[in-house]
Amino acid sequence: MTETSKTIDLAAIRDAAAAIHGQVIATPTLTIPRLNEHAGARLHLKLENFQHTGSFKARGAANKLRTLSPDARASGIVACSAGNHAQGVAYFAQRLGIPATIVMPIPTPFTKIERTQALGAKVELHGENLSDSEVYAHKLEQRKNLIFIHPYNDPLIVAGQGTAGLELIASVPDLDLIIVPIGGGGLIAGIATAVKALQPGIEIIGVEAALYPSMSEAIDQRPPTAHGATLADGIAVKVPGRLTRPIIEALVDDIVLVDEPTLELAVQTMADTARIVAEGAGAASLGAVLADPTRFKGRNIGLLVSGGNIDRRLLASVLLRGLAREGRMIRVRVLIDDRPGALARITAQIADAGGDIVEIIHQRLFFDLSAKQADLDIVIETRGGSHADEIIARLVKAGFQATRLSFRAADNASR
Repeated sequence: MTETSKTIDLAAIRDAAAAIHGQVIATPTLTIPRLNEHAGARLHLKLENFQHTGSFKARGAANKLRTLSPDARASGIVACSAGNHAQGVAYFAQRLGIPATIVMPIPTPFTKIERTQALGAKVELHGENLSDSEVYAHKLEQRKNLIFIHPYNDPLIVAGQGTAGLELIASVPDLDLIIVPIGGGGLIAGIATAVKALQPGIEIIGVEAALYPSMSEAIDQRPPTAHGATLADGIAVKVPGRLTRPIIEALVDDIVLVDEPTLELAVQTMADTARIVAEGAGAASLGAVLADPTRFKGRNIGLLVSGGNIDRRLLASVLLRGLAREGRMIRVRVLIDDRPGALARITAQIADAGGDIVEIIHQRLFFDLSAKQADLDIVIETRGGSHADEIIARLVKAGFQATRLSFRAADNASR
């Protein structure tokens, strides 16, 4: 089936909803009072991170694979993905008994490779990026007579993703607007098609990572600039969908860009304020609200939390960096005479001030220090900015030369 051989309309999305009912999770839509207060708007979170594979991609995969003929199922399928599409395809291929090969870029984190293999798919690593992987996947398609499952240039995939929109407006029919992450565009194209057909007055806004503005550039006919490492790797697409672009151009009211610090803040806020784990792409919709609170103040907003497949180490790093930005984790450099008892006096001052020492590093080997001196780099957990200032003031009052360092500059700072 070619990418244009089936219509994407409300009827197709309703057909998909009926077909995949019971196969995917009708994910909850929740409102979190603390998050609403933080954002200054009424936010309704459509939690696609609750899907079987932690992402909305399960919807499109379920809708596509169900249509394959017995011969096609016997031949097998191939897809290229660095994460969520891979797991969605592998999950339903395993359930339907379809041999699946997933081509992933060589730098793909091992945890994503392992999860895809655990779902029964054969993983082949090829190329440095997804574009390289796709070229190789098409070679396998031809050589082994496999069915290629595209992540967004397929009307059945788009219709499957659109079922999330039907569920959202059924749960919250009085929404003012819906904010949806954009990578290749399958999710927002499906949702926009469903929602605009049923409630054309609802505004739909797409959000891209600022480093990967592929869809907005394509629509505005600007040269592509997508590049770099983004926390929102799930929407880090260099070439937007051919099938989805005209739908987005016709039905989506605006596309906004969210930078990396705001994406980090959104992941952190989801975890800290809403107690929800979201990957960078999944939190991008909240990022759009946090980046421009005046625009969204007081509005009734549906947010697509598109996925929760974030590496645990990366999540830990984001949360710790958030503590550092808030002044709840500080690094202080203290010059001491390198003799017995000096460290004990410093730690006593910090403890008496209510600080919790996380780490201490002695710096003794630099030539700009006396042989009888040492720098201490001390990481301290505090209650916030004013408490951090109080701890440093206490050290200075006790006669120590104490300087607060930024975490970025800490390792390179010199006296």
